[in-house]
Amino acid sequence: MSTLLELASSIVSSHAATTPMSTEELLQEIQKVHAALQTLETGKDVAAPEEAKPALTVKQAFKANEVICMVCGKGKMKTLTRHLKKAHNMKPGEYRKQFGIPRDQSLSAKSLTESRRKTAQERGLAANLAKAREVRAAKLKVQKAPVKEAAAAKPAKTAAAPKVKKAAPAKPAKTKAAPKAAPKPKK
Repeated sequence: MSTLLELASSIVSSHAATTPMSTEELLQEIQKVHAALQTLETGKDVAAPEEAKPALTVKQAFKANEVICMVCGKGKMKTLTRHLKKAHNMKPGEYRKQFGIPRDQSLSAKSLTESRRKTAQERGLAANLAKAREVRAAKLKVQKAPVKEAAAAKPAKTAAAPKVKKAAPAKPAKTKAAPKAAPKPKK
């Protein structure tokens, strides 16, 4: 007689033959089927494994000099963005949503964020950014102005009766034009 684990793996393998599954999905499916088979065999309700909750709080994960990944627990990092992409194929927005991290919370160590802020202030980047925004706004305003003027100057089209060609008028006989008078001197 087969064990419950062998039965579960047999059931999941036949399911996986028709449905593409990742490694994590296969493991979860085996756990679910195994738990269901145990319930059937014993007649008792076996608690299904709960969803993994982060072992850290947001406050514990974002320290002054390091950041700890709440997915895998890896620490000693200054910023999470590259780690999330390479290790978990996850975007920062997805990470924030999964763990309830507010948008104003930086995904980097507090010391790194502070040093970047100081460097930006020393270089005057905030003033440069404000100037660039003003220039851009002025350019957009200039670009939009001719469009508005052209729209205002253009008469509105109305439904008109179809145009009928008229016969060309007879041309008058050519006569010599009188010479133009010289301009009057200014006083």
